[in-house]
Amino acid sequence: MQRVLITGANRGIGLELARLYADRGWGVIGVCRQSSPELEAVAEKVIDGVDVTDPAGISRIVDGLRDVEAIDLLINNAGLLQDEQLGSIDFDSIRTQMEVNAYAPLRVTEAVLQFIHRGGKIVNVTSRMGSIADNDSGGRYGYRASKAALNAFGRSLAMDLKPKGIAVAQLHPGYVKTRMVNFGGMISPQEAAAGLAERIDSLNLDNTGSFWHSNGEELPW
Repeated sequence: MQRVLITGANRGIGLELARLYADRGWGVIGVCRQSSPELEAVAEKVIDGVDVTDPAGISRIVDGLRDVEAIDLLINNAGLLQDEQLGSIDFDSIRTQMEVNAYAPLRVTEAVLQFIHRGGKIVNVTSRMGSIADNDSGGRYGYRASKAALNAFGRSLAMDLKPKGIAVAQLHPGYVKTRMVNFGGMISPQEAAAGLAERIDSLNLDNTGSFWHSNGEELPW
């Protein structure tokens, strides 16, 4: 059985990805702060009580994987969106977003890499707002910077892991109707999950390190 580990799996895009892979017959390992009945209905294993910014949370993930033979796919999905306005920037908010959106995926990846064998894949759920070339509206300092950092981390991971046979991608799900954006998006979590899965299916060592929209568009850095 193939297995996927998804952070932030208890709701939104993470939950829909869990449902999608469960429907495909994969074993789903859901990582979250607080579990949900919806996640427990589809997951093979739930590792809850996890703060991905805390070393103790990372250790909890690793301990929860001790009886797992291998992970075929890691999806770093957990994220945080806050807003800052020039003239009244909250630098604590920026630090928090860096911890959640950039440092945590790198922490998780490094910790669980021991369970990912040749042929495995790693996906960082990022945002086109992390594109420096695509920024024509300004604002969102913490979110943009944290996702740009995640993209840089992901690109380095792709280069470092290619010789090990592990492919890495940075994927933008689209503007999705989730709690993060007060459900004001343009596509449903189900549509986003389906598009992300298509991109994951097409990920390989030839295109490792890419930055894609879930609709297949390659995004500028």
